[in-house]
Amino acid sequence: MAKLEPASVTVPACDAVSLARRWVVDYFNRHDASAAREFATPTYALSIGEYTFAGRDEQWLPAVQKQMDQFPGLGMTVHQVLAGTNEVAVWFTQHGAAVGGRIACWSGVAIYQSNGHQLSGCVAQEDYLTRQRQLKSGVGDAVDAPAPAPWDTAPLPPNSQAEAVVRQWLGHAWPCSESAIRCDDEHITGMALDFSVQDLDITVLFSSGSEVAFHVRQTGFYRGGLIGLPASTRLNVLHANGIVRVEGGRVVAGRVIRDRAGLRAELLQGGVQ
Repeated sequence: MAKLEPASVTVPACDAVSLARRWVVDYFNRHDASAAREFATPTYALSIGEYTFAGRDEQWLPAVQKQMDQFPGLGMTVHQVLAGTNEVAVWFTQHGAAVGGRIACWSGVAIYQSNGHQLSGCVAQEDYLTRQRQLKSGVGDAVDAPAPAPWDTAPLPPNSQAEAVVRQWLGHAWPCSESAIRCDDEHITGMALDFSVQDLDITVLFSSGSEVAFHVRQTGFYRGGLIGLPASTRLNVLHANGIVRVEGGRVVAGRVIRDRAGLRAELLQGGVQ
């Protein structure tokens, strides 16, 4: 008798926002890995800082499960969604009690890529340093207000002028001068990261109307702002994700999350040059 081959599974077309909704609602907030296997490709990869977790089942799901084991009731609140054609950016906060009872919440910006049927990858930044601060102090931060209708966000036409403004802006030094742009937890601690950008590699950037989402890898000099670490004379790397708004030819507001934990680890090891 001839061997029967398994029938191929056809995944219906689905817009990127709907797929991101499934990521948050069906997978993350339910801690249900089986849902992720429906909306994410087997080759799904997460890039965060200098690390890449390649393969949905081999690396990505196990890595997230470790975090869920550390925070058994871990949940996610979505504050903003920016929709493109085959990508969607999400500003979110993860929050929960760690094993032992200490509560923490930490923000992130993730940019998901879609093939039109499933999510194929993500580049994200999460503010792990603010999580460490809360777990050490035993005092959790407040969670920002949720977006009233994040999953009803529709893509707007791309704006090449807004994208050009953001590309130029990303070459400037941190801290930024725009008070309406919130970076990491600086609005809570009052401690600003001082980083002089010498070069940048923009790996993802897209616009939806006047708003622009990005991931950038900046190379430059750390000048201060991390507790216990003096300025460095060696080149360092800083990853940043953000969603910002452009008005009148300038960046006026937004949310930016940078890989300060990765920068700190690099500084402790002596830099990259």
